[in-house]
Amino acid sequence: FMIIYNVTVSIDKEIEKQWFDWMKNTHIPDVMNTALFLDCKISRVLSEEVGGHTYSVQYSCKNRQDYEKYQNEFAPKLQAHHSKKFAGKFTAFRTLLEVVHRHE
Repeated sequence: FMIIYNVTVSIDKEIEKQWFDWMKNTHIPDVMNTALFLDCKISRVLSEEVGGHTYSVQYSCKNRQDYEKYQNEFAPKLQAHHSKKFAGKFTAFRTLLEVVHRHE
């Protein structure tokens, strides 16, 4: 079954546009260039947090092995770049999901 790697990020309002542009134009293309993910989507969480906005960034991959390869070979550098660029302006947590049923 497909794996979804979900990264939930709450970003300070004053840098939200800069963060969103950087995610779309730099970070997500860098992640997708690893060739380990099938697609990516960004959703805004509609229940707002005080002082910032929250986004869900979901990367789909075909199996757990591809996800683990990403974590071992690429994630530390890419996550460090994000953390350095937006230090003190965000909180993030990551969730790994397994799709067990899809109804279309």
